[in-house]
Amino acid sequence: MDKRQIGQTGVSLSRLGLGTVKFGRNAGVKYPAGFELPDDYTLTRLLSQAQALGISTLDTAPAYGTSEERLGNLLKGRRQDWTIIGKAGEEFENGKSRYNFSPAHFAESLERTLKRLQTDYLDVFLIHSDGSDNRILSDDKLIGKMQEFKKSGMVRAIGASTKTVEGGIKAIDIMDVVMMTYTQDHTEEKAVLDNAALEGKSVILKKALASGHNTDINGAMEFAFSHPGVDSVIIGTINTSHLQENAAAVARAISSRQIS
Repeated sequence: MDKRQIGQTGVSLSRLGLGTVKFGRNAGVKYPAGFELPDDYTLTRLLSQAQALGISTLDTAPAYGTSEERLGNLLKGRRQDWTIIGKAGEEFENGKSRYNFSPAHFAESLERTLKRLQTDYLDVFLIHSDGSDNRILSDDKLIGKMQEFKKSGMVRAIGASTKTVEGGIKAIDIMDVVMMTYTQDHTEEKAVLDNAALEGKSVILKKALASGHNTDINGAMEFAFSHPGVDSVIIGTINTSHLQENAAAVARAISSRQIS
């Protein structure tokens, strides 16, 4: 599987990334069916298969329950093999999300994430927006703190996981990368992709399968990679068969686009 660079940061993203919500949280999620959290043996097999398929990007967050801690234990001695995307801003406690976008919280959250992951840096660090993108991204102190993290080497690339067109465009204007939604049923944010392509900024797609509600994997990946601005798609799974199917669909979509 080929990779895409995030600007001049030196960070590479595999075209398919593995989302890790299901590694650590099964409450308050929007998947079509409930599930038990997998044991370490299952996750070890999943991560080994991901590597074999050329998937080197992992996406996690404090809001994903015990995902960060579990990854820290599972990746011991292999941190250098992975590009890890982390976030701050959303916390999930007692069955509910709460948000804090203060610079002080981000500093505390990043330190906690690094400790949980048992590493001294994140490859990508994103603002985990609650939807009020413009307000959050207009906070010069927060953006300044994000830039400080990058200058210090604690993170290698910065960006935001956004929910609005205005927020997505602002994120690519002032940072390295944006994570956004773009599917057959949600094309409202296409302008963000268009702007990213023009500015040479990186885009990561989330919810490409509508949290598991879209079972047409091939169609979803064909659509996702039909736009040249898409660098990587994050899909979460704890099922090795699904992981194989996702990787095959991404490979077909990219090959089809290159041929055309």
